[in-house]
Amino acid sequence: MRLLLVRHGQTPSNVDHLLDTAVPGPGLTPLGEAQAAALPEALTDEDIEALYASTLTRTQLTAAPLAAARGLRVIVRDGIRELSAGELEMRPGHSPEGERYLRTVFAWAAGDTALRVPGGESGEEALARYDAVIAEAAASGARTVAMISHGAAIRVWTAARAGNVDVAFAAARPLENTGVVVLEGSPSDGWKALSWQGNTVEPAGQGGPAGEPLDTAG
Repeated sequence: MRLLLVRHGQTPSNVDHLLDTAVPGPGLTPLGEAQAAALPEALTDEDIEALYASTLTRTQLTAAPLAAARGLRVIVRDGIRELSAGELEMRPGHSPEGERYLRTVFAWAAGDTALRVPGGESGEEALARYDAVIAEAAASGARTVAMISHGAAIRVWTAARAGNVDVAFAAARPLENTGVVVLEGSPSDGWKALSWQGNTVEPAGQGGPAGEPLDTAG
């Protein structure tokens, strides 16, 4: 299966760099709406057969133009929502609390899944719910699937599950709004990242310029 993990369009909380993970969350800014409207053309070469969005409003609004352009139904699943910030909700992403959140969730990708965000979920719980939606999509038989999801969730799941993406790579490469990570594989055989926001992904630990080390959730 070819898997497109797409971050949603810009929200007011993204503008203010806040940890905003609760359901249903905010809608899109005017720029976010424009980003969503541009998504069908950006993905014009992808033969998408199934389209998923999370339970957060911003992903469903981002998915809507793509669904209309392709004649697809948006399948809404809670499992691909953002990684819960728990007690750190709405804290600035670059504050000590925001940095604690990111250190915790990237530790999950490194294998320390027993860690828990204060008042939130553990890595085991978060990865399991995301895995379940991926498995559902794979079992559907769709050859190319797009999932409109969230920045931290996409980066952490990819670092945890793609054989050629490690934590250092994912932590150094924030996803822009409507940025796309393309993978191929299956739950049984594993996953390989093909591109990260338009750039080819090399084997883990190789290639690509370094970016900023961390960014806010969304």
